[in-house]
Amino acid sequence: MIKDLAAREDGSVSVSGWVEKVRDQRYVQFVVLRDETGAVQLVNGGVLREADPENPRSDILLERTTTISELSHGSFVTVSGELQHNERVKLGGVEIQIEQLEVVSRALPDTPIAKDSGSEHRLDWRFLDLRRPEQNLVFRVQTTFLNALRQVWVERDFIEVQTPKLMASASESRAELFEVDYFDGQAYLAQSPQFFKQMAQAAGFGGIFEVGPAFRADPSFTSRHATEFTSIDSELSWIDSHVDVMELHEELIVAGLTAVKEKHGEAIQKLFGVEVNVPSRPFPRIPLAEAKEIVKAEGYEVPRADADMDPEGERRIAAHVQQKYGSDFVFLTDYDASIRPFYHMRHDDDAQLTRSYDLIYNGTEISTGAQREHRIDVLEAQAREKGMDPKELNFYLDFFRYGMPPHGGFGMGLNRVLMLMLGQSSIRETTFLFRGPNRLTP
Repeated sequence: MIKDLAAREDGSVSVSGWVEKVRDQRYVQFVVLRDETGAVQLVNGGVLREADPENPRSDILLERTTTISELSHGSFVTVSGELQHNERVKLGGVEIQIEQLEVVSRALPDTPIAKDSGSEHRLDWRFLDLRRPEQNLVFRVQTTFLNALRQVWVERDFIEVQTPKLMASASESRAELFEVDYFDGQAYLAQSPQFFKQMAQAAGFGGIFEVGPAFRADPSFTSRHATEFTSIDSELSWIDSHVDVMELHEELIVAGLTAVKEKHGEAIQKLFGVEVNVPSRPFPRIPLAEAKEIVKAEGYEVPRADADMDPEGERRIAAHVQQKYGSDFVFLTDYDASIRPFYHMRHDDDAQLTRSYDLIYNGTEISTGAQREHRIDVLEAQAREKGMDPKELNFYLDFFRYGMPPHGGFGMGLNRVLMLMLGQSSIRETTFLFRGPNRLTP
């Protein structure tokens, strides 16, 4: 791999990769070759433009010169040659003197996208867009982040589950359901693994986690919404309140960002101009009503008093927290029951408030968590209060009729976390293949 060349001694070497740039000069040719780990400069010093009968290597040199001159951007080649360390070479301090070059797969001469192409056009050619070092880094960061989270879960003896994405009924709001034909009936794409996470608590699994797809029939075209996204979910039993869930959430976030900073911090700074900040624990925690008052005092009033914090309110409270506490994260807690699902537990001393939270990261909500209501009579009453018929929820409510421990959990959008961590403008840049209201390809 190209990243390994700097550590090798001078000598024979073979590399493969995509042609990124060709500089075809009169007496020397340079090729920048890139694989998934980096780029290296290739040098052809044996340039020959026409046959030379007195040179026994004339045919070889002429063919090589012609081949390099005709190389198109993106062609995949294999090169053998002499590795040389040269501190004057800006690209890694090494170069390869070409001895043999094989064109394994020739690219069409007209590249369909350029660096300045708009995001939608780049998404049309996503496999080419992903060759950019920035995009490659996004998914290396994603891998490191998820691996760090998984280590925390495994060390705490959590169980990984894979819940079904075809459901017989809604898991959240019917307003955002994708309906699909299912033999002689209808099924729905899962909006979240919520019900199945809670089933695992009734099954005695205790702590569980899942990283998997979720689907929302949301016609939004914003920078942070998608119709299919990757959801990070966790649920655990034997909790006293939603504070236990927040503490687990903090532990995971800190572990993930620490791993990313240690492994990719320098590359992120170089390619994105962003420093990865690892937050201190505990994260600031502010009740929603108090957060609204704070932003109101600073000049912004959330349009509806009985609604969630809107995007501008999130940005304002995040700026306040950053200034006051120096934290990129803040938990907004104690949401009104009117804007939370029926299965969120209420406070004992105020039934209008739920034991729930949203986690805000760099001014944008990335997660919702809560303690769940585990008492069947209370759960049924709260469903009726929301205008739902408990009979339609029987498969879910059965979980609570045979012994359910106190439990809670959260769901977090992976692509949003990456977007905010890397300072990107849209989750389109941090999603392998984006799905939105007008995008089903590639």
